[in-house]
Amino acid sequence: MKQVSDIGVIGIAVMGENLILNMESKGFHVSAFNRTVDKVEKFVEGRAKGLNIYGADTIENFIASLKAPRKVMLMVKAGKPVDDFIDVLIPLLDKGDIIIDGGNSHFPDTERKVKYVESKGLLYIGTGVSGGEEGALKGPSIMPGGSPKAWDAVKPIFQGIAAKVDGGTPCCDWVGDGGAGHFVKMVHNGIEYGDMQLINEVYQIMKDVLGMSTSEMYDVFAEWNEGELDSYLIEITRDILAYKEEDGTHLVDKILDTAMQKGTGKWTGTVALELGIPLTLITESVFSRCLSALKDERVAASKVLTGPTPNFSGDKKAFLKDLGAALYAAKVISYAQGYQMMRAAADEYKWTLNYGSIALMWRGGCIIRSRFLGNIKDAFDKNAELANLLLDPFFADKMKAHQSGWRKVISTAVMNGIPVPCLSAGLNYYDGYRCERLPANLLQAQRDYFGAHTYERVDKPRGEFFHTNWTGRGGDTSSTTYEV
Repeated sequence: MKQVSDIGVIGIAVMGENLILNMESKGFHVSAFNRTVDKVEKFVEGRAKGLNIYGADTIENFIASLKAPRKVMLMVKAGKPVDDFIDVLIPLLDKGDIIIDGGNSHFPDTERKVKYVESKGLLYIGTGVSGGEEGALKGPSIMPGGSPKAWDAVKPIFQGIAAKVDGGTPCCDWVGDGGAGHFVKMVHNGIEYGDMQLINEVYQIMKDVLGMSTSEMYDVFAEWNEGELDSYLIEITRDILAYKEEDGTHLVDKILDTAMQKGTGKWTGTVALELGIPLTLITESVFSRCLSALKDERVAASKVLTGPTPNFSGDKKAFLKDLGAALYAAKVISYAQGYQMMRAAADEYKWTLNYGSIALMWRGGCIIRSRFLGNIKDAFDKNAELANLLLDPFFADKMKAHQSGWRKVISTAVMNGIPVPCLSAGLNYYDGYRCERLPANLLQAQRDYFGAHTYERVDKPRGEFFHTNWTGRGGDTSSTTYEV
């Protein structure tokens, strides 16, 4: 069989189909394969009809159709399906050929697969692809990592199909070795969880405290999307609030209030705990979905547990301005925590991450794209060693300007019995981070009292540890000092 295709894609579901069509529209010849072969035939005779897309009926014909070095992109479910296809592909590929995992694999799995595939003489890329169905077709954000030697071979394709910003700059660049690409995509998804929950909390305040109609809320989100809150998630929230069924009623009001999740948010929270990073806002967003899933229990509890009845008597217009300020400030916290986590991971896993470049990759095509990602890029371009986004002058000024409204919104929500776990977690993190002295001195005393865990002193050098016999009944022996 003649080698004609620049790249092959295995997995013809929504994302796979649209990526193939995107690649073809940018001038690349693409081969397609699916374990269920009739899906290939249906695709080739349907959306791909007449295009430079080859539908293979066997995996052998699929491989034979690819130009060297062969580039095979897996768009299949993460986990065992990826491992299974890797084992099928390895005997069919030659030295220097490239296997690409474009799914939401967990980054430790990608670390393992890079080493395994490289041991067979092949190259491996684990890449995050964000933007959903529309992004895959029109231009996603692509976050590749893995075998560095593979980048030059896939760079023209990936950057060719990626979203473009700033007059043509692709939202795609090499992230780093091993599982770095999938790690950055995981953090992206964690920030996405946080962003979505923040919007939902604002929505509930509008609905239950201000008593706004769905149409009135649409007007607010439409206005916000023209200002500093401009982002993909604000945009689609606006559109959702406008959507009506045939009878003229709003669809969003009829959707059951139980949120589902695929697991990337949980991964983000778990890894944050392992790295010792206070990813409080994002982790609360995961717990909020878990709480929403307890629908039957919540219905029963609502008949037993009491709380205040929402009652707002203030200036509605002024409060909406505060609400926008609260949403902006909390969103900044979500990104700040995400970047803190990436910095910690870079140290832990010996990656070299370009934080400004990551912000650029997220500016277009992806779910968390927003106006202030340009400001995040500027912040890290000015100071690549920036410890925390909040310390950048632009964002420090924004937090100063927005925190009064943020505090008013949270206090109003609390007094009206409206849960705001992410808005409040963000403010608690902000107040904790700016606090020169936290009460952890008492906590260390408690630990030393019951477990002889030792403590440091403010009047002694850091790294020197002490133990006190608090009761007079203990001895001088202290527990080993260590940090998790």
